[in-house]
Amino acid sequence: MRHFFTIACIMLSLLSYAQSKSFKISGTLVSDTDKTPLESATIYLERAKDSSMVVYTISDRNGGFELGDKTGDKELNLIISFVGYETYFKTIQLDSEEINLGTINLKVDANTLNEVIVRSTAPVVVKQDTLEFNTASFKTKKDANIEDLLRELPGVEVDENGSIKINGKSVDKILVDGKPFFGSDPTITTRNLSKDIISKIQVSDTKSDAEAFAGETGSQTSSTINLVMKEDKNKGVFGRVAAGVGTDDRYEYAGMFNVFRGDQRLSILAGGNNINQSGFSYGEISKMLGGANSISVYGNGTVIIDGRSFGGGQGITTSRSLGANYADDLGKKLDVSANYFNSKSDSENESITERENIFTDRRFFNDSQSNTINETDNHDLGMQIRIKPDSMLFISINPKLTHINSESFGDANEQSYNASRELTNESTTDTYVDNETKNFSNDISFTKRFGSKGSFLRGNFYFDDKTSLIDNYFNSEVVYYGDNPGTVERNQYRKTDDESNTIYGSLTYRLPLIGKEFYLDFSYEYRNTISKRRFSSFDYDAVAEEFETEINEDFSTDFKNTNLLNSPSVKLGYQDKKLNTFVMAKYLFRDLENIDYLRPNFNLKRSFEALTGTAYFSYRPNPQKTVYLYYNVNNSVPDISRFQAFSDITDPLNTVTGNPLLKPSTTHNFYTYYNIYNPNGNGLSLYMSSSIEDNAVVAKQTINDDLSRETTYVNAKGIYRLNGDVNLSRKIKIDTLRTVQISGGIMGGINRSVNFNDDVQFANLAKTTGLNIGARFIWKDVMELRPNYTLSYTKNSYDFEGLEGTEFTTHNARIYNLVHITKKLEWQNDVRFAYNPNIADGFQKSSWFWNSTLSYSVLKDQGTITLKAYDLLKQNTNARRIINQNYIQDQQNTVLRQYFMIGFSWKFNSLGANGGPGGMAPPPPPM
Repeated sequence: MRHFFTIACIMLSLLSYAQSKSFKISGTLVSDTDKTPLESATIYLERAKDSSMVVYTISDRNGGFELGDKTGDKELNLIISFVGYETYFKTIQLDSEEINLGTINLKVDANTLNEVIVRSTAPVVVKQDTLEFNTASFKTKKDANIEDLLRELPGVEVDENGSIKINGKSVDKILVDGKPFFGSDPTITTRNLSKDIISKIQVSDTKSDAEAFAGETGSQTSSTINLVMKEDKNKGVFGRVAAGVGTDDRYEYAGMFNVFRGDQRLSILAGGNNINQSGFSYGEISKMLGGANSISVYGNGTVIIDGRSFGGGQGITTSRSLGANYADDLGKKLDVSANYFNSKSDSENESITERENIFTDRRFFNDSQSNTINETDNHDLGMQIRIKPDSMLFISINPKLTHINSESFGDANEQSYNASRELTNESTTDTYVDNETKNFSNDISFTKRFGSKGSFLRGNFYFDDKTSLIDNYFNSEVVYYGDNPGTVERNQYRKTDDESNTIYGSLTYRLPLIGKEFYLDFSYEYRNTISKRRFSSFDYDAVAEEFETEINEDFSTDFKNTNLLNSPSVKLGYQDKKLNTFVMAKYLFRDLENIDYLRPNFNLKRSFEALTGTAYFSYRPNPQKTVYLYYNVNNSVPDISRFQAFSDITDPLNTVTGNPLLKPSTTHNFYTYYNIYNPNGNGLSLYMSSSIEDNAVVAKQTINDDLSRETTYVNAKGIYRLNGDVNLSRKIKIDTLRTVQISGGIMGGINRSVNFNDDVQFANLAKTTGLNIGARFIWKDVMELRPNYTLSYTKNSYDFEGLEGTEFTTHNARIYNLVHITKKLEWQNDVRFAYNPNIADGFQKSSWFWNSTLSYSVLKDQGTITLKAYDLLKQNTNARRIINQNYIQDQQNTVLRQYFMIGFSWKFNSLGANGGPGGMAPPPPPM
């Protein structure tokens, strides 16, 4: 039966393909008055039967256009739309494969509504620097959300995590009627708002509010989406709730509740799980609350996902989250938005690490095992206040408050071996850390425009105050073997009191030189950062069975550091609709001062001056093509801890001493990017970046016979990196139901680093190459298939004779499949294969990871029942290899193992005409 179904699908596919005919329609658009070519007009074809769009394109700078596709229809409606001109309409008989319409004269719109204008609205319109999609022109499944709609738009790519690219550029901001919706996570917007409440989707280059107000170009490497709501759909209640229970006591729950009352909006969400989803889980709840576009893991166990902090780390995490967002217009001159987010997490992890340390005269090995428990409670509160007293002044105020409490418990064992694998030292460590961090910041800016030629004055004031109190109970024992055996024991209470205060101010005046396009900016920046650290160590008194009250000064420090920067700059630039370029020169005056209250002889005062600059060029001849060049020379000083001559002996295996003779480093950065992406889904992008660093600050290590280390810092030259990639994509439309998107890319990189061991300098050259091939086959309302394969190869070599290089290869393959078994039943499968042939013995070299989900729609598609299977093959692993100039390391941590879960979600919507009495949500469905 299964084979019969497969054969039947193939035969039906071939039959429908055979009935489709290829066509190509071309022509040239000119103005009827002066015969000038019309660039960026929208040309599209509709089916005569149901007005659904078949294909569209945009005219080039010569007014030319070409439409190509396959269809089984005998005729199609051609519609041409251009701002300021009457809409052109014509029925095209597809009686030949190639049809040339010659020159088409568009008449200037005399503000009269003829029959054609009333009956047709362009699916895509280009308005200066904005691309606008009419949502009514694109067919989706019923009850589709914004993400479903975006997948249907030409030139738009949405991956399984919700990351969006439009014409090859990433989307980093989504607004609703020009306002942020629930912070900076775009997926919360795209996966919770229904298509039915949106009339238009506007795409433009990402700009700050101040840049938009002043008429500046802003970023041309990323895009912003603005969702324009229908006028009758901006009042009511909508949201979703979901929960699931599984084997091994696994669970998840989440809910989101939204109230819209015109300009006033309130959103509340909550979630929790113990399946490593940092507050939001894989599957149905992940769809509801958004995926993870960017993830950063910090040493204190905190995880930052899409700008939100959740806590947790490696291992298995239990998390709880609660958040709220409020936005309102308080009159025509003031609007306010606020976000609050609280996240709690508990994580447990066991880690095994094997490291081979690489030095000029020897190699030695470290094996370590650790167990950690982290608990984090994070509160974030932020506001955005925008004030427009009049049309010439804009003020923005953005305060933010963060409070974090975290606790961690850990024990670790480490063994060090020489090149002959003889045990040289071993250590055991037990720690308990309690950390409380408070951070308040406020970013205030104003922009005052003068006249109509682009002149403005912009001021920015930023204040940041951060305090951190850390209690650390540290108990360790290090045993040394060999010719000088011995034991070092430390049982200490370590108290850290950190304060950091930053005041920043800047002022920029723009002087237009020729019109609004050619300008000169004069700027001045001031930044003063004062950091204080009191690190106090108290030894344990075994007789009194308590910690001493007098600090151990050998393990303690108390200092105040001041970093003062004054920087004037001048910038000469030109910007218009297609070209944005500038050169900028900046001079830095930097004063550093360090006051050591325990060791006054380490007091330090240094001053530095440096000239830096930036050159920028961006050219976009049309919305589908971008050329971008960027060069920057930057100067930076090392962290003050690397300046201090103080020897930190906290770690008995590594004594760290600063170097007061360090010089600032100068870095030259270069970046170039080329992208072309046409409306039919075919694209090409090329990217290259490089950097050269002079006087880079690097670690210099000396290895003792017992394999303990002494580390200091020196300046080095000859450090550089070069990275680049080429990516291609092509969309093949088989017919109106089936499309294939093929993508592939190659990347390469060279990274030269400098290292010092035992007073010997050597360089490491790391070369990396990679290959990525993927495809996406969509059979509308039937299935979706996404295979992908990635190959990565790294080779390390050294310029020191006798020092052997290393190399390793990794393979990763993935197949995602979504099958619409019926209109109500969906089956998702996500199969991943990883192979690391060079990883050390004892670590899992390969694994198959398979997740599967069945979803069934109930309650008129308002509810969904899911059955999820995680790690069906019981092979989940996170073993990985890291190689750099100092070591080769293999590491494996605790992973989540197989479980099965059943879940239910329900969504409600009373926006617009469907709203109940008083705009309240409808009652929940009977269970």
